[in-house]
Amino acid sequence: MKNIKIVLGIALIALGFTSCKDEKQEKAQKTIDSYVAYVDSVKNVSAENLKADWKAVDAEYDRRSQEAQAALADLKDNTAETEKVNTSKVKYEEFKNEMTTVFAPPAPSPKQQLRNALFGEGKIGDDMSFAWVNAQNIHSVYQQFVHTVENNKDKYSREDWDEIKVLYEALDSRKNTVEKEGLTSEDNRKIAGLKVKFAPMYTLNRMGAKAEENKEAKK
Repeated sequence: MKNIKIVLGIALIALGFTSCKDEKQEKAQKTIDSYVAYVDSVKNVSAENLKADWKAVDAEYDRRSQEAQAALADLKDNTAETEKVNTSKVKYEEFKNEMTTVFAPPAPSPKQQLRNALFGEGKIGDDMSFAWVNAQNIHSVYQQFVHTVENNKDKYSREDWDEIKVLYEALDSRKNTVEKEGLTSEDNRKIAGLKVKFAPMYTLNRMGAKAEENKEAKK
């Protein structure tokens, strides 16, 4: 009788281990199925709705992906599930690349690219505001403007030169205001030197660009 009880006890312990093992595998299976379902569900959401919450969506994907990878280790035979996880991973990466392209801001126009080069990214927009230029930074603004023009003078079209002139005159107008706000005589002198360099460079190169344009037009 004693031996029977011992055998039955061992059997019950083994059954308990089996149940725990089955429960662990069942949980792992659910985790993987949830991951696969998440990828499929995200792909069905419109790009407009995704854009607002993309960071949260991507973070949730990372969490579920890590859990799914860990769950594979809890499955006795995980060959089929590993393939499912890998397939969903590829699906999501392709979808993420697609969304990254969709969410990317449109490329700036040639005119905006010119403004960015002359003053810095996004400094001058369609409003043509120079309010950010002050007595402390105006010399460096002129310096970047003139040096950028000098470095690219052979690449500019006549339209570029016309835009450069408009921007230069707007910067000069801002200088008139800044002079009353504490512009130092030293910076004023340096700016005057940059203006002396710019004037003939603009005149000669715009004439050259116009002549080239007329030559192309005759062809």
